[in-house]
Amino acid sequence: MSDTWLAFELWLRVHWPDGLKDLCPPATDDEIRSLETMLGAKLPHDYVEFLKVHNGQQGCAGGLFDNSEFLSTTEIIEQWKVWKDLLDSGDFEGYKSEPEAGVRDDWWNPKWIPFIHNGSGDHHCLDLAPGIDGQEGQVITMWHDMGTRAVEANSFKLWFAKYVDAVIAGKYVYSEDFGGLVDADFA
Repeated sequence: MSDTWLAFELWLRVHWPDGLKDLCPPATDDEIRSLETMLGAKLPHDYVEFLKVHNGQQGCAGGLFDNSEFLSTTEIIEQWKVWKDLLDSGDFEGYKSEPEAGVRDDWWNPKWIPFIHNGSGDHHCLDLAPGIDGQEGQVITMWHDMGTRAVEANSFKLWFAKYVDAVIAGKYVYSEDFGGLVDADFA
């Protein structure tokens, strides 16, 4: 994980220094423990390693992941609580998603842990309760207003490496118009 972070940081240093400066210090063991306690779940080892390099963004520079903000442990809890409150209040009664194979057909599940968000209620989540043929810890998309639920990678480590490789290959660029890293085709 640290090698992938290092490659990403080197790219940011050259192409978007403000994005690099926006990264928070590493998550502490206490912060990770508190997050797991609140979620009632053990986080995948690869994701814990990721947080121990940077615990999210400060939120001043724009979206680091396809124009989505990298959430800190505190922000994960806040975002997760919003969805949990909606679930507990019955807002999703009768709603089903249209998932890819390996993802449950829930509209939202408390074991879907948001780790990035676009500020409009859409997330990439760690799926700690996969459907049949899914893998615990897979990365899925979760849109607030659409039922599509896609598997982006079978593990967080694969998802992060794939994204950083795409950034380094020029498939994502910093866009002043969008205020973050975006698909080069839309910049």
